[in-house]
Amino acid sequence: MDKIYIQRDLEGKILRYLHTPEIIAIFGARQVGKTTLMKRIFEKLKGPKIFLDFEDIDIVSLFDEDIKAFAKLHVEGRKYVFIDEFQHSKCGGRHLKFLYDHYDTKFLISGSSSLELAIKAASELVGRIFILELYPLNFKEFLSYKAPQILTLLEEKILQNEALPKVLHSHLMELLEDFSLWGGYPRVATAQDREEKEEVLKGILSTYMLRDIKGFFRLATESGFQKLLKALALQIGNIIRYDELSQVSGLSHSSLKKHLSILEETYIIYLSRPFFTNKRLEIVKNPKIYFQDLGLRNYLCKDFRPWNTRVDKGALAENFVASELLKKGIAPNFWRTKSGGEIDFVIQKDGESIPIEVKSGAAKTPGKPLISFIRKYKPSKAYIFHHGGTFSLQVCNTRVFFQPLYAAPFI
Repeated sequence: MDKIYIQRDLEGKILRYLHTPEIIAIFGARQVGKTTLMKRIFEKLKGPKIFLDFEDIDIVSLFDEDIKAFAKLHVEGRKYVFIDEFQHSKCGGRHLKFLYDHYDTKFLISGSSSLELAIKAASELVGRIFILELYPLNFKEFLSYKAPQILTLLEEKILQNEALPKVLHSHLMELLEDFSLWGGYPRVATAQDREEKEEVLKGILSTYMLRDIKGFFRLATESGFQKLLKALALQIGNIIRYDELSQVSGLSHSSLKKHLSILEETYIIYLSRPFFTNKRLEIVKNPKIYFQDLGLRNYLCKDFRPWNTRVDKGALAENFVASELLKKGIAPNFWRTKSGGEIDFVIQKDGESIPIEVKSGAAKTPGKPLISFIRKYKPSKAYIFHHGGTFSLQVCNTRVFFQPLYAAPFI
């Protein structure tokens, strides 16, 4: 069976950057589709070109041991050189800098974690590299595969701030629920049944544990790492309690923070930091935890039940919005006051701090925390993503937009 290709938003950006001199580096977790995307672009290009895989020990050894010989065999006379799995090189950034400085060739590389490539490439290539990140499918990309006609109509309706017909709204909520249970890894999205989806997620997680964690990071505490992962999966949307996580995982406080940093660098979790302007009145310390892909999170919990049977559906909805913002390149913060007021997300857009609330049910009015934030920071707009329909209200000088959860990727 031919491999199914789902159109990625990043493809257009890469095609635009192919005409610039800079190296293009694609970061991302394993199995998000980096190789598939690179091959798709590679096939479109005209002129002398080569696609190299640094999982081939002979190719990467030549690159590391004799860069001039590597250049003679693989770079000279080529217009494009693509290098997949670049993190396997021990001399990555330094030798790539040599190639960039000596050859009029366009280089495109990929690697499986931002930390690996940051160490081996980016630090050596300041001013010579564009760093792009590929995540699991966002909900728009998922819809382009599952319901392309509805996606086109949805984009039109959101642009006009209009509601979809009820039957389409219900169908989109069903698709969003499916997406929030199984996540956005392309191979999971194209799997035929539940058993296949679970098997793919199991493979992604075990490969991550065996290759990235054991190999590159050389952590001696694999048992503690697995315990930490499972504990975090049960706490999405909550503020991290370091003492509690340390006790559950058996990791020391310093080792725990190192493990959390690795999980974030390898695209497994996202730590949402507090937004504040007044340290005396607003909480400014511990972050909140989200998973960048809910399929992996639910696999760790061994829980793929539908929303109507779950007590964590609110957390799933909140995590869905967090991951969609991340995939748009927006790193959301949260706001919490010492008096107990809380806003799920605060994002920076057009020079403003925009508040976002997420509700798993249907909302009718803004809550007190949102009104308090509006009075304090005076944003021009605010968003409430919920299970209900599309409408808006005016609060002070702020327009509060109530939109279905599936509208979050279009913010």
